Amino acid sequence: MCKLNLFKEVLRNEVFPALGCTEPIAVAYAASIAAKEIEGGIKEINITVDTGVYKNGLAITVPNTGGEKGNLIAGVLGALIKQPELKMEILKGTREGMISQAKALIRAKKAKITYDESKTDLYIAVFIRTEKGSARAVIENGHTNLVRLEKNGRPIFEKKRNEITFTGQEYKPILKKMKISELIDLAEHLDDEDYNYIQRGIDMNLKISEAGQKLQKVGYYLSDLVKKGYFLDGIFSSSKILTASASDARMAGLNFPAMSSGGSGNQGIVAILVPYNVGKYFKIEEKKILQSIALSHLINSYIKCFTGDLSPLCGCSIAAGVGAAVAIVYQQKGKDMEKIALAVNNLVSDLGGMLCDGAKGGCALKVVSSTDSAIRSAYMALNNHGITELEGFVGKTAEETIYYLSKISKIGMANVDDTILEIMMEKN
Repeated sequence: MCKLNLFKEVLRNEVFPALGCTEPIAVAYAASIAAKEIEGGIKEINITVDTGVYKNGLAITVPNTGGEKGNLIAGVLGALIKQPELKMEILKGTREGMISQAKALIRAKKAKITYDESKTDLYIAVFIRTEKGSARAVIENGHTNLVRLEKNGRPIFEKKRNEITFTGQEYKPILKKMKISELIDLAEHLDDEDYNYIQRGIDMNLKISEAGQKLQKVGYYLSDLVKKGYFLDGIFSSSKILTASASDARMAGLNFPAMSSGGSGNQGIVAILVPYNVGKYFKIEEKKILQSIALSHLINSYIKCFTGDLSPLCGCSIAAGVGAAVAIVYQQKGKDMEKIALAVNNLVSDLGGMLCDGAKGGCALKVVSSTDSAIRSAYMALNNHGITELEGFVGKTAEETIYYLSKISKIGMANVDDTILEIMMEKN
């Protein structure tokens, strides 16, 4: 694969419009793929997911459901909609009567969801049986990465799998081996299609932020703090209000799509809106702002090659926040790798231990922390101040720091998801 095409692969696989939290929507998408293969009324739906998907979908409001929460209602709706071509905007296909039909299937215990602790990466398998047959769809290692489709017990589609190709996502091993300086080169060689797509993401996330500002949630209270003089009316407060409001809208299940990054809507909000707002504030050239957002997407995806799609650590912090910080430095100093390394180290030192406890309204608070830290970390780096390899778990280079962070995420925090999920299940 040509490295110059790698950015398009990242856009295609990880930067896409998503209506609602991406985990339950991915469950709905998988269910829709399976359901389209068979005719007849649904007799049984069995959904199996990894612990990360289960955790993220447990407490989140699903769009177009009248306030219903969770992966199960999303999956059943996806099976009724049968429009996999809508991908991560699948719930746009919700029609009158479908919600009551989905609830009836769940009440009758014809639809169930379980999690498989042996699955350590993103995993969704949906089995559907009707009076006319059965089908099963499996998604792995990416919210839209279909790896297997079966009809009546026989495979009709299957991706070749091995560790090197990340279950059919050939761009990831290439991305993982790259240096951040090479990612900058990619961001500086965009075509018109790329620029237009990045602009579409800005417009989409600004629109959902505007909708979220009408809710009395995190963004509202940040605005209130500005009005009452607790916060200064400046780039920090405006950026935090912008991102918090967009997250508020997503987590409340409003019917507005967000442009994702790294397969996450909240990460897309941080990765896109933070460099956009900061770039506008400092009157950075439009083309440079768009290139910086492309770099933000690449950094986010690069980090997740190391930490995984659903790390026990908050992706808004340790992936999208880092991408936004690097983008801000790039806007003002270009390919200054020393300053970029300082920005990465600053943010990781600040937010490196932030846990992911599933998608819910409180995610907006983490989005605010990520936004604040990204701007602070970049500003200090621009002034040649940063955390060095002498402290904590940061390294000499940005790449080294990201590698150490992944060790903490994958080895040091191996039992965190199970523990958090146990707590969540106890409460329910």
